[in-house]
Amino acid sequence: MSAEKLIVGSINGVFGVNGWVKIFSHTDPRENILSYSPWWIKCKGEWRQVNIVDSKVQQGGKTLVAKLDKVDDRDVAREYMGCEIAIEESQLTNRKESLYWIDLIGCQVLLQDGTLVGTVKDLVETGVHDVLRVTGEHNELIPFVMDKFILSVDTDKKQIVVDWELEEADGEI
Repeated sequence: MSAEKLIVGSINGVFGVNGWVKIFSHTDPRENILSYSPWWIKCKGEWRQVNIVDSKVQQGGKTLVAKLDKVDDRDVAREYMGCEIAIEESQLTNRKESLYWIDLIGCQVLLQDGTLVGTVKDLVETGVHDVLRVTGEHNELIPFVMDKFILSVDTDKKQIVVDWELEEADGEI
C-alpha cells in the first residue's frame, strides 16, 4: 500500500446471510465512508481492492453496512472481520474546501505572536469535537474549535495559528 492511501475505517462484523459486512467508520459524518468506492481492504496481511455493490445506514443511523463485490455469503464476509479499510488520497473530494485530518497532521502550531507551540502529531476524536495532539517544546491537547481556539489553518504553509495559553509544566501526551 502506498503513502497515498488513507485508513478510513474497518470491518467489524457480518450482517445477514448474503455477504453484507458491518462497517466502523473514521469519517465525519460516519456515513461518508459509504460514498467511497473502491476500497482497499487489508486481509491476511495483503491489501485487496474491493468494489462496493450496495450500502445502507441501518437501525436508526447507528449501523453502517456494505455489500462487497464477489462476497455472497456470511462465511466469506466473516473472513473480512477486523480488516482495515483504506481509500486512495485522490478519492478525497473538495480538498480545498474541506479540512481532512491528513492535512492537519505535521502542521506547525503557532500562537498569535508567532511562538512555536509544536507540531500536530495526530488528532483525537472526543465526541464533542476533535482535539489536536501537539508535540514539541510544548506538548498540548488543543480543541479543534474554529474561531475560538483555532484562529487560522493554512494547509499550503502547513501552519495553524491558535489562541491558547501554554501549560507551565510539560508532560507526555
